[in-house]
Amino acid sequence: MPDLSIALPTPQLHEAFLAIVDVEGKLPAAIQSLGPVIGRDVVVLDSGRGFRARQLASIGARVTAFEFPLSDAGAAELAGWVGRADAVVVPWSELAAPGSRFIAEASALLRPGGRLLLIHDYGRDDVWGLMPELRERHVAWSHRRGPFLGDGFRIRVIHCWWTFESIEQARELLGEAFGATGVETAEKMKRLRLEYAVAIYHRSAPGATAEVDEAGVAAAAG
Repeated sequence: MPDLSIALPTPQLHEAFLAIVDVEGKLPAAIQSLGPVIGRDVVVLDSGRGFRARQLASIGARVTAFEFPLSDAGAAELAGWVGRADAVVVPWSELAAPGSRFIAEASALLRPGGRLLLIHDYGRDDVWGLMPELRERHVAWSHRRGPFLGDGFRIRVIHCWWTFESIEQARELLGEAFGATGVETAEKMKRLRLEYAVAIYHRSAPGATAEVDEAGVAAAAG
């Protein structure tokens, strides 16, 4: 799922949605702006099928990606990153909930001054009409006094789109992914795209390296 913010039932549907979400490339541009990541050592955690890791590599980041759950070899490799990464990027991971040990251990991978970027949905857009049962959590996370902004993170909201080739394609894909709600949404579309807002929660590591548990994110994810 971390390639996208939604879990889709088939690999074919997953690939179809990758082709319609953020076709303008606003998300990698924002990650570069908040990092930067080009020419830097970037660790992508809970990388799913690796689409976002490949996307960052394509713009010039030196990417090392870790899919969860980790193998023994992956856990050993990840432990070797403690205190070394210029940036850690975590796209749409359920592990990266506010206040989680996962976030603390992800932070431990950063060199002094390195950047932690957590990608979640913002929950205030056309897309979230498709998933009202999940919207409340993401809206709560982004409040000024919410759990992320109260923990030293800042927020950058990226206004993206789900862009379709035709209403027929929208009806097909949204119907397959979201059932009757998706079909109804497609029928109401007056343009070939849905507004989609992504929240990137970001903060810098302290200037001095703290003492950390080298079991790292592997233990947090376990």
